[in-house]
Amino acid sequence: MGGALRRRPARAAVAGRRADAAGAACRRPVAPPRAAAVREALDAVVGVREAGMTNHRRLCPVRCPHPAPRDEAGRELAALEADIVRCRRCPRLVAWRESAAAAARGAFASQPYWARPVPGFGDPQARLVVVGLAPAAHGGNRTGRVFTGDRSGDWLFGALWRAGYANQPTSVARGDGLELKGAWVGAAVRCAPPANRPTPIERDTCLPYLARELELLHETVVIVALGGFACDAVARLFGVRPRPRFAHLAEHALPAGRTLLCSYHPSQQNTFTGRLTEPMFDAVFARARALGA
Repeated sequence: MGGALRRRPARAAVAGRRADAAGAACRRPVAPPRAAAVREALDAVVGVREAGMTNHRRLCPVRCPHPAPRDEAGRELAALEADIVRCRRCPRLVAWRESAAAAARGAFASQPYWARPVPGFGDPQARLVVVGLAPAAHGGNRTGRVFTGDRSGDWLFGALWRAGYANQPTSVARGDGLELKGAWVGAAVRCAPPANRPTPIERDTCLPYLARELELLHETVVIVALGGFACDAVARLFGVRPRPRFAHLAEHALPAGRTLLCSYHPSQQNTFTGRLTEPMFDAVFARARALGA
C-alpha cells in the first residue's frame, strides 16, 4: 500500500496545543478598542489596490513615532507623490475632475489640464505646513500644482512671499520658478470636488495621504489650516478631543509640540467680501513665525 498511514494526534494533545495557543494570545498586549478601530480603518483605506495603482506604499497614521531621516524623507515624499497622482479611489471625484477638464473655461480652452490628484508642494524640511480644502477645478486641477492658477493661490503665495517663505509672490504654473523655503502646501482632499464639497467618505479616503505627508515632514512645528474643513481634517488626524473650535487666528495644541493655527480660507467668497483682508492673512504667517515656523 506504499507508506504507513500517518496517525492522527490524540485528542488530548490537540486540545493541549490549542489551550497553549489561546494562553499565548491572551498574554499579548492588546491595543485599546478605539486605537484598534482607528488603525483598522486606516488599514482598510490604504490597503486597497485600485486599478492603475501599482507598487502601492503603506500610509501610516500621523501618530506613528518614527520620523524618516532627512535624505529618506525626500525619497519617501517623491514616492508618496507618485501614489497620489495615480489614485482613482473616489469615483465621483475622478468623474468630476475629468469632466472639468473636458469643459475647460474659455481662457484655458487651449491648455492641457492635469485632471489628476494634486500632490503637496514645497520644502521637505518645512517647519510650516499649510493645509487647504482641495484643488480648484480650473486651478490646481488644471495646473497640477496645489493653489496654482487661481485667485486663492495669488493670495496664499503672496502672503507666503511677504512672510519670507516663498521666493516670489505668484504661482501661475509648474515650472514658473516658484520655490518655498521652510514651508509646504498641501490639501485635505487631493481631487477637485463638485461645488468644493467633498463627502465625508471622500475626505476619510484621502486623509491617509495627508497623514503620511505630515509624518515625513518631521520638522514641522506649525500647521496652518485654511478654513473649517481643513481644521477639522487636521484635528481628526491627530485625534484632538474635544474637536477644536474654528476661528481666524485660533490656536490649538497638537501632539509632539506642534500647533494648529486656523485661518479663513483665501477664497473669493472671503476676500471679495472683506471677511479676509491682506493684513488679516499676513497676521497668520507672522504668528506662525512667532511660534517657531
